[in-house]
Formats: sequence, structure tokens, C-alpha cells
Amino acid sequence: MSKVLVADSMAEEGIALLRPHAQVDVRLGLKPSELIAVIGDYEALIVRSETRVTAEVIEAGKKLVIVARAGVGVDNIDVDTATRKGVVVVNAPTGNTIAAAEHTIALILSLSRHIPQAHSLLREGIWRRADFVGVELRNKTLGLLGLGNVGSAVARRALGLEMKVVAFDPYVSSDFARNLGVQLTPLEEILRISDFLCVHLPLTDATRNFIGVRELAMMKPTARLINTARGGLVDEEALYHALEEGKLAGAAVDVFTTEPATDNILFKSNKVIVTPHIAASTTEAQSGVAIDVAEQVIAVLKGEPARYAVNAPLVPPEHLRFLGPYVAVAQAVGSLASQLAEGQMQGLDIEYTGELSQYDMSLLNAAVLSGLLEQVSEERVNLINAHLVARRRGLHIREFKGDASEVYPNLITLKLTTSAGTMLVAGTLFRSQPHLVRVDDYWLDIVPTGGYYLFCAHRDRPGIIGAVGNITGKADINIHSMILGRLKPRGQALLVLGLDEPLTEVQRQEVLSLPDIQTVKIVKL
Repeated sequence: MSKVLVADSMAEEGIALLRPHAQVDVRLGLKPSELIAVIGDYEALIVRSETRVTAEVIEAGKKLVIVARAGVGVDNIDVDTATRKGVVVVNAPTGNTIAAAEHTIALILSLSRHIPQAHSLLREGIWRRADFVGVELRNKTLGLLGLGNVGSAVARRALGLEMKVVAFDPYVSSDFARNLGVQLTPLEEILRISDFLCVHLPLTDATRNFIGVRELAMMKPTARLINTARGGLVDEEALYHALEEGKLAGAAVDVFTTEPATDNILFKSNKVIVTPHIAASTTEAQSGVAIDVAEQVIAVLKGEPARYAVNAPLVPPEHLRFLGPYVAVAQAVGSLASQLAEGQMQGLDIEYTGELSQYDMSLLNAAVLSGLLEQVSEERVNLINAHLVARRRGLHIREFKGDASEVYPNLITLKLTTSAGTMLVAGTLFRSQPHLVRVDDYWLDIVPTGGYYLFCAHRDRPGIIGAVGNITGKADINIHSMILGRLKPRGQALLVLGLDEPLTEVQRQEVLSLPDIQTVKIVKL
């Protein structure tokens, strides 16, 4: 049974979902050296924002196949190293969307009506209504930096409050924004016109200190800034000085450059509302992200694709439902071609026919590559790093699409060109199972079940099947299936025997020495 390490607090619903599928160890508060010392025993690691999954942790995780972040961001995970090592990195980008959006709206309302300050003063026995004259949200302009899941959810709620919503996000279409009721606007214009400015960006090298001295100077002195996304997106020192110098009316911050944050420059300003990274801290959100990552861990441990893998080809969930089962087909096609081909690899042509041709094939291209290269690479090769390994080997894919054939409604065909010639392998899905249906000019039907297969190219003649069977019988190796493809009677043929155990090299040579046998390959599928 696989082992899963939960290194940060996680809702019990997710842990309960994992337990029937894996041994789950919950070990909170591990120091970096302690994590490195134990991670080698685990196939999966689940964290939130507290634990840093560094390159050293991933290198030490010799068995690791997945690192899961029970939350949105993955800035505490070395994704580049994970990709290089073939480790899937997943997150839960939608589980806490509503919680984060509602917290953002709560902070906007708190800023507009001075709610925390009024509450605190009244608790001290001071009744001072005149100090807390607020502003209404109706007809105010809300600027959104980022129109992803959370930004879009904030926009919908703000529109319900009769705010005018503008957004800066180069990676959404104008149609998307228009349907949402949001006006896409250049960054500098948003800074100038916003009454409330919300940051909803990921933290990357490009977005670090995205809001700094220059950007704050462009904002109205009556404007208010809200950050519930990531610490480091806003220059905290610049924000403090802008507030204290009257260049900004207020700010609300839920995330900080260094966390836990118990001594931050923003705490010195009475114009700042601060909360301890609780935007996603609702019962519903915690349960949602825990179940989200648990389901993905289970899928990856079973060899299936994850819904939200951040270092794998991005596939919309509705597409994944159709394409997911074909991953096993694509891997089997690549694996068989790799084991049967001879010579130096030179080129790969992949053709998708039928309904498959209507989809983006990035996922299945990676699956073909992972099956092809796992036999020949000293590295672990999977869907995550297949393209990376292929590029390092100078291999490039040419992709073709076509209409369905008369026999198979959907077909994946790999043409592998080598210095010795070409190898053609095709596969499809039938009754939810992968089927390999073509090898070169031979139409067959092989169900890859993890066993061994003997491929014999030969001239068709009476007695040859019996002669091969005699050798496997003497070796006490059981044959569980037999397929024969031939181009014409007594012409070229291909015999495929499913074996419970592989032949030894001596036994393979004995088969090869039979009259009219041309090639003999042992394949595991």
C-alpha cells in the first residue's frame, strides 16, 4: 500500500477519503531536516502554506510521485525540481474560491465603514460616532488585478452591490470579461480610477512587489487597497508610507511577505485592517480543498491524471472526462513501439482520428512520450516530465488529426521513424479498456494487462505455432492468449503470444533459431 504524508493541518474529510487507498501519516510541524529525513518513505506529500517543499525535499523523496497543496498557490513548492524529477504537483484552485471572495468583500465593507476600529473603540467604552463616517459602495469603482477564479467571484458579488467593476488581466478574453459584466482596462488607468483596488494575482518573479511606490503614487488619496491573494505582491513598506503620508485612505491585508506575521510594519498603521491569512478559512472551504487534493492523490497513485496538475498539460475538467481513459491507450502505444523498434529514434508522428481530433492533444502527446521513453531513459518518465525529457533528447512530435476510420471511432496511431526504418502502432479504447489494434501492417487485438508478450515475425507455414508452443511448454511457461496476423496465406505474418512469465534469453534464441522465424521480441505491456 502506498504511503501518504500529511505535513500540514488538513480537514478530516480528506484524510478519511485517503485511508482506504493508502497508509496516511499525519505529522505536523516537521522541521526541514526532519522532513528530508522521512520523505524517502512516501509516495505522496500533502501540504498547505506552512511547509516548504524545497528541491532538497523533492530530491530526498525517491519514491515521491505527487506533491499536493491543499489550497490555491504553489509558491512554497519547487515546481521546477518536481517537474524534472517527474513528480506531479497539484493544488485545489476552486475549493476555496467562494471563501476567499467573500472574505475580500468583507474587507471591502470593513474598510468602507471602519467596522474593526468602531468595534474596538466601543468595546473600550468610547461612543464616538463622528469618527466613523464611511462611504457607500454603490457607484464606486472596484479595480481587480487578476480575473481568475477568485477575481471573477469577487466581481459577481461587487456587481450585486452596484459597484462598477474594471479589471486588468492580459490572459482572459474580452468576451469572458464582457459576459461577466466587467470592463477590461489598462493597468495604469485602473490605478487612477479605482476607489477600491483588489489584488488577485499569483506570486511569481514577474508579480513580486507588483504594487510598489510607483503604482501607489498613481492611486487616488481616497482609494483603498485590499490583498487577500499572496504576501509579496504588495511592497509592504511602500504601502505603509503611502498610508501614513495620506496618499491612500486605507488598506486591508490578509497575507504577508513573511508568515506567520507577528511583527510587520503594517501593524503600526491605524489605517490598515489585518487578518491572519484566513481568507480560505471556512468550514466549507477547508473540507472542499481537502477532498479535492485527496481525490487527486488517489488518482495519481492509481496511475490516472490529476484534475489540477500545475506541471502537466492543462485539460479542462469536461475534456478530461473524455480524454482521461485514453491516457492508458497512448502510453501503451508508446511503450509497445519503443520495445519493438530498432535503430536510433529520429522522428515521431502521432495521428488522432475520430472524436479525439476535436480536442487539444497535449495530454495524450505527453502520454505517448512517457510510454515511449520509459523503456530507454534512466530518469523516471511520466506525463509530467515527458516533454522535458524528449526535448533534451532532441525528439519532436508532429501531430495529425483526421476523421474516424470505418472500424474504429477513435484511434491513436504512432509512426516511429528510426535509423532502421519505421514502426507503426495504433490503439483504441473499447469497453473502457485499452486495446492495441495495429502493429505495422498487421491488424490485431491486444489488451495490455501488465503481462508479457512474445512477438514473432515469421513466414506463415504449417507447424510454426506448434513449434513455438513446444518451446514455451518445455520451459513450463503458460500461454494465456494467442493472436496471429498475416498479410496473406504463407506470406509474412506476426504471431503474438501472451505469456504468464517471460522467456529467458536462451529460450528466446531457441525460438529465433526455428526455420522461417525472422525476429523474436519479449515485450511487457
